[in-house]
Amino acid sequence: MVEFEPRLFEDIPPKDRPSLVESVVPIVGMIASLSVGIVGFGLGPQFPLLWGIAFTGLFAWYQLDCSWEDLYDGISDSLLMGMRAILIIFLAYTLVSTLIQAGTIPTLMYYGVEILTPKVFLPVTAILVATITLAIGSSWTAVGALGVAFIGIGSGLGIPAPMTAGAILTGAYTGDKMSPLSDTTNLAAAVTDTDLYDHIRAMRPGSTLALGISLVLYTVLGLSVSGSIPDGRIAAIQTAIETSYVVTPLVFVPLLLILGLAMYGIPAIPTLGAGIFASALISIQIQGVPFATAWDAAVYGTGPTTGMELVNGLLESGGMVDASWAITIVIAALSLGGMFERTGILAVLAHHLARLCRGAGSTTGVTAFSALSMNVLAAEQYISIVVPGMSLRNLYNEQGLKSQNLSRAVEAAGTTTSALVPWTSGAVFMSGVLGVPTMQYAPYYFFGFLSPLILLVMGATGWQIMYTDQHKSVSTTSAEDATVPVASED
Repeated sequence: MVEFEPRLFEDIPPKDRPSLVESVVPIVGMIASLSVGIVGFGLGPQFPLLWGIAFTGLFAWYQLDCSWEDLYDGISDSLLMGMRAILIIFLAYTLVSTLIQAGTIPTLMYYGVEILTPKVFLPVTAILVATITLAIGSSWTAVGALGVAFIGIGSGLGIPAPMTAGAILTGAYTGDKMSPLSDTTNLAAAVTDTDLYDHIRAMRPGSTLALGISLVLYTVLGLSVSGSIPDGRIAAIQTAIETSYVVTPLVFVPLLLILGLAMYGIPAIPTLGAGIFASALISIQIQGVPFATAWDAAVYGTGPTTGMELVNGLLESGGMVDASWAITIVIAALSLGGMFERTGILAVLAHHLARLCRGAGSTTGVTAFSALSMNVLAAEQYISIVVPGMSLRNLYNEQGLKSQNLSRAVEAAGTTTSALVPWTSGAVFMSGVLGVPTMQYAPYYFFGFLSPLILLVMGATGWQIMYTDQHKSVSTTSAEDATVPVASED
């Protein structure tokens, strides 16, 4: 959960409100900066985002008459909101290194390449990750604890890492959306004033359909890439792991501790922290690693020499130090998003989008576009839930639409697409932990595309659209009175 009250259009005095054109100018500047820096010169996102920050700051100061103090406050509020994500990124990178050093991830790979087959690996991965995430309520925790292991198993079976990453994310975000323990699920229900379980029930049909289609696609992919595994490859992988790690079920203790704490409802940060300490202890006691070496691995990462290049590459990690690259992106993107919010740009955009709503179909489409655009502009999935959720709540009431239509829409189009925008905290986390760039796994993250697409189909066809009793009463009365036309719906 996050305590955040966005500036709504009505809350901003007219004299301080940017016009629609003024609101678009900084956004165009941001897009131009990213395009020139990343596409044109091949830079990382950090400095192109910094160019966008500088342009937005100068524009807000000269054109919108915003003081530097206001802009700093916007940045501070945004960074405070994203601090949880920043801390989780630090801990997740550290956890991956300690789980490798403890032998937990190598042992999962050891057994995984023996049990699973290439044909069923992708759909089984999506189902397993979805089940685990549903139980613990955190896609980030599930991916941080298990993602590298599944990437390793897939590589051992000859499955390309981007495909495996896509299946992992499909499972993670499916389980996250449907879990009553998920922070984004609770947040979506809270900001739209919806009962939590009404919200989950509203999401169930679309999420189930999206997952089902994804599983079919993963099955087809598995059949297309699963040729014959070279003779002795699995045995060679297992031998390489055995030469460097003690393979025993005892090394699963840190993983079981993480899953147990998460299922018990302990927040992600202390859960991941407990996993780090448990992994370090297992490294010392089971793997025979010296005390200082165990903690050095947590900070600087791992570089095993197993005698097999494939295994070495899969088990290399950067530790806490490597997290700094990802965190600089998150800080820059959150800072830019905070400036957009404080200047009123996000509020103006949400207001003008709301004016396009004429019925259930257009309202659902506008909500989906608002959530996705907030991911792009503010770089944080919480914003993609909070801003549309609070800005459009009255509109849904006026149209006689139940609040769970809104809560479902912001999750289906906001939470799930955050991993598709390279500079959001979600995408930075997922690509960093899994070791697969966002643009490489995106084509295989089917759920991220299917979830908002099915949402739009719901709005256009009326399937699963829920109306209030008052709306039904008004519609019935209007239908009986020929002189009062019933408003048509999209």
